[in-house]
Amino acid sequence: MDTARDDGFRAITYRSDDGLTLYARDYGGPEIADRLPIICLPGLTRNSRDFHQLALLLSTDPATPRRVITLDYRGRGRSDRDVNKANYNLRVESQDVVSACQHFGIDRAIFIGTSRGGLILHLLAEMRPDLIAAAILNDIGPKIEPSGLKRIRDYLNSAATPSDWPEAVAFLKACHSLYFPALQEHDWQEMAATIYRDADGMPVADFDPAIAAQLQMIDFDQPLSDLWLYYDQLAAKPLLVIKGEYSDLLSDDTLAEMNARHPSLAILEAPGQGHAPLLHLEPIFRHIRRFVAEA
Repeated sequence: MDTARDDGFRAITYRSDDGLTLYARDYGGPEIADRLPIICLPGLTRNSRDFHQLALLLSTDPATPRRVITLDYRGRGRSDRDVNKANYNLRVESQDVVSACQHFGIDRAIFIGTSRGGLILHLLAEMRPDLIAAAILNDIGPKIEPSGLKRIRDYLNSAATPSDWPEAVAFLKACHSLYFPALQEHDWQEMAATIYRDADGMPVADFDPAIAAQLQMIDFDQPLSDLWLYYDQLAAKPLLVIKGEYSDLLSDDTLAEMNARHPSLAILEAPGQGHAPLLHLEPIFRHIRRFVAEA
């Protein structure tokens, strides 16, 4: 289903292999056919709205406009919740991305993956390497730091429902301002609008709570699994890694190993930001625009 263009994008729904209705935004549209499209993959509990400002900038670039597609995974945003909570896993979500590409008629694209979206890109490099022309990993790599994942677990599972939008903004600032000194007041307001949906004037977290609950099942006394074997396949592609200056999820040691396995890896630090950086802010956007233009 394709709804009318609104705020620079078309709202589109399509079907997963197992019959869920999934949601996406299509910026720029298929009429921009002479350049590789860009597909944006959000984080664990996030959604297509995370990329709105970035998608507008890329799709309306005066020199090289691109078609940009941003996705809501199952259980997030406007996509269906899954009654089988075990399906909230990287393999199933990666197949949903393949289904999105099939629906949009895309056989090759530039991918931008934030956090979990970057992990999905690792699996796509094994499942469908032909789909990936180039990739941007936003504050994620094949190895995750346990301390950062614990912080995300605690934040997601202890968050109280804010009573109004100013309280939602204040809560986000209280949780994350230490890691994001670069953000201005309007950035926090935009962040709240991406994380929460409006329910009769009340902000409500826009994801299935079962997704956050899964993090409570992780045994942090055991080493976390890594994706180095998948990264080695992703490393065959042009690759840009963005690391937040204050990130606690992607370590310098992991970044150094990624660079050693991909000598032409482009690395960029997002000043004044933690996990995960806002990509439409400068100087990050300027580097993304250049990387995309050269892909």
